[in-house]
Amino acid sequence: MFKNLHDLLTEAERLNYTVGAFNAHNLEMVPAMISAARDAGSPIIIQTSVGTARYVGMKNFVAVCQSMAEDLLVDVDLHLDHAKNFADIKDAIDAGYRSVMFDGSAMPLKENIMKTLRVIEYAHPRNVSVEAEIGTIGGTEEGVTVKEGAYTDPKDAVAFCRQADVDALAVGIGTHHGQFRSKTQLNFPLIEALHKVLSVPMVVHGGTGVNEKDYHRLTENGIRKFNVGTELLVTWTKTAQEKFKTTEVNASLRNNIVPCNEAVHDIVFHKINLFMNKNNNVLMA
Repeated sequence: MFKNLHDLLTEAERLNYTVGAFNAHNLEMVPAMISAARDAGSPIIIQTSVGTARYVGMKNFVAVCQSMAEDLLVDVDLHLDHAKNFADIKDAIDAGYRSVMFDGSAMPLKENIMKTLRVIEYAHPRNVSVEAEIGTIGGTEEGVTVKEGAYTDPKDAVAFCRQADVDALAVGIGTHHGQFRSKTQLNFPLIEALHKVLSVPMVVHGGTGVNEKDYHRLTENGIRKFNVGTELLVTWTKTAQEKFKTTEVNASLRNNIVPCNEAVHDIVFHKINLFMNKNNNVLMA
């Protein structure tokens, strides 16, 4: 089914697992991602940046995700990631996206709350979920660099969630966008403190740099959405470079692109199986 973020994360909370959110850097990746979720028996969140959504066409992403969700019987949410402009958010909602992220993390807390409320007012009556962010994620994404991330203050997070009824909250816990050459040192005391005071599902951004051995501990501390983007981009591009380097110019493009998508499928399948937290207890909400 084509579902919103709230529905996916409500089930994840009830059954104590994390939903993988995977950034599609082109339309070619999407069928491989959803097929991997089908093979793993899991829901999936397909994410696009504003730039990628504009490049491919928002309605094109919606059409592919919705038709594959129905054909493969997979729960799929199509999510707009890190949108800062209300016009982009409105266009995504009107096109059929089922969730959006308003990123007001660089703003003063009051301004972030006020602008998030405007997004909620438009999204929720249309059955579209809203993710927000408190604290900042360092690193580079879509050509935008944040030199130093800022940890989320639990008091600010509580104040924010009291005012804005968001469906998920991205938190600054030490991760970095674009990190794939080294592993992140997560601030687990902070994560545990946030988990104690927040009831809203929390989101990890910059997930490529997180050590897989930490996934279980994150799930047990309220992380219900985990974003993976850079690993997919790097793997797809490296595979494409290898294939195009040796191919004949009149060979079918399919011969070069299919291996790239197969590599994406394998990453998504592997990550989902870790996120599902299959060997651990169910939380009865």
